[in-house]
Amino acid sequence: MADRYLGDDAAVMVGGGVDSAVLAVDMLKRYRQVHPIYVRCGLRWEEHELAALEKYLNAAARPGLMPLCVLSEPIADVYGDHWSTTGSTVPGGETPDSAVYLPGRNLLLVGKAAIWCRLREIPELALGSLASNPFPDSTPEFYRVFEMALERALASKIRLSRPYETLHKADVIRRGSDLPLWLTFSCLKPVDGVHCGRCNKCAERHRGFVEAEFEDRTHYATKPEVCPTSKVSGRHRVPCIE
Repeated sequence: MADRYLGDDAAVMVGGGVDSAVLAVDMLKRYRQVHPIYVRCGLRWEEHELAALEKYLNAAARPGLMPLCVLSEPIADVYGDHWSTTGSTVPGGETPDSAVYLPGRNLLLVGKAAIWCRLREIPELALGSLASNPFPDSTPEFYRVFEMALERALASKIRLSRPYETLHKADVIRRGSDLPLWLTFSCLKPVDGVHCGRCNKCAERHRGFVEAEFEDRTHYATKPEVCPTSKVSGRHRVPCIE
């Protein structure tokens, strides 16, 4: 991400995780004011994710980081008995990234947030998508076409930027090493309000900290396993998850 000042206002799509949390602060290098936007869809983990996000933003507060905007875009009536709404058969730590694909979710989230930006004349909406993102609604082609559709529908240019599109999670963790990353939240099946340690997102999170050689201060109900025969990076062993 180029640290080049561009203008007054931008918005950032935020969840509870590391990537968007770091990006929300990072964007202040380019804009005077950054508006974090969270879209509530009715998924099982959102209550804990949103609570963690609010704590993080309070702890990371600085001039120009605006109050969190929470929008609603209910999806349960479309998803039905999907694992994201029921909490059953949640993809475990051994599953590939593609296992946690939520069909059309980015289409709904970005569309809703873009309308919010249009009505407030905010020209850029940033997303924390990484190089490893495998989903069809996160590709460069999708964002290029969707940006064109939004411009036609809204009669206004809304730039959909992905400043971290060439980075991996370990890169983002290093970039945000001075931020309270332990307050972020990335779990599909929380246990008593903390990370379960067993789901796909907990495994991805822990792997990122290990690969970044950065202490993982996350509170896990069950700490993600580290394979005793895994490749060692520095003083840390990479979790036995492909």
